Amino acid sequence: MHNCPLGTNGREGGELDLSAGEIAALCAASLLAGAVDAIGGGGGLITVPALLAAGLPPHMALATNKGQSVFGSFSALIRYAHAGLVDRAAARVAFPLALGASALGAMFAMSLRASILGPTILALLVAAALAVTFARPREASPESIGSSRRIVVVMAVGAVLIGVYDGFFGPGAGTLWIALYVGLAGLPLARATADAKVVNFASNFAAMAVFAHGGLVLWKAALPMAVSQLFGGFLGAHLAVRRGDRFIRAVVLLVAGALVLKVAHDLYFK
Repeated sequence: MHNCPLGTNGREGGELDLSAGEIAALCAASLLAGAVDAIGGGGGLITVPALLAAGLPPHMALATNKGQSVFGSFSALIRYAHAGLVDRAAARVAFPLALGASALGAMFAMSLRASILGPTILALLVAAALAVTFARPREASPESIGSSRRIVVVMAVGAVLIGVYDGFFGPGAGTLWIALYVGLAGLPLARATADAKVVNFASNFAAMAVFAHGGLVLWKAALPMAVSQLFGGFLGAHLAVRRGDRFIRAVVLLVAGALVLKVAHDLYFK
């Protein structure tokens, strides 16, 4: 295993032996995380602590989280695309950018300490919560959203900046993308959530590939969790499509608030 200075707490030395009960608990966490992530982002807030609680070292918890979350983001993307909410033109630009940016972030995570990003992450999460709080989504029409060029530029910039963060750490990236698309592109929340899944899937896939190549993904946990992520992602996207912007707004604000509290606690009390 690579020597990764993200920390080495948890079960050390040799193969991790998770019990059936621990696997079941991780699957339950992954189901909930998949649904939450498909709606407002932030599913990693549930799965990363669950993996750490199961005894995985932090670097392996981050890697295994990517190994399972890629399936949830994929299923959510399929559901949103089926509902016609994905901007395919912008996706063709943002997808490869998020892919490359996340791969770089994951490579950084294998050699650098994530704790140096603590203050920056907290500031970004606060900004995300404020952006979603004060955004006023409107019907998706030429008069209510930004131009196609502006949307592509916003998605491209977000793919690179947030993609690096998502590959490096992850939790909150989906929420940040949604806030960016609402605040700068003027997209309604349902559309912003769908477009965020495009780059979220790309970043998850790239980070998973990098971590897997480094031997950091615990597949005995990631694969059963992935099945739960598939169902959770589809369920969350279905609820978002059916319930609309008001439901998404409530979930996004709840997740953003929880993320801010979680990062603040980790930063100042550990």
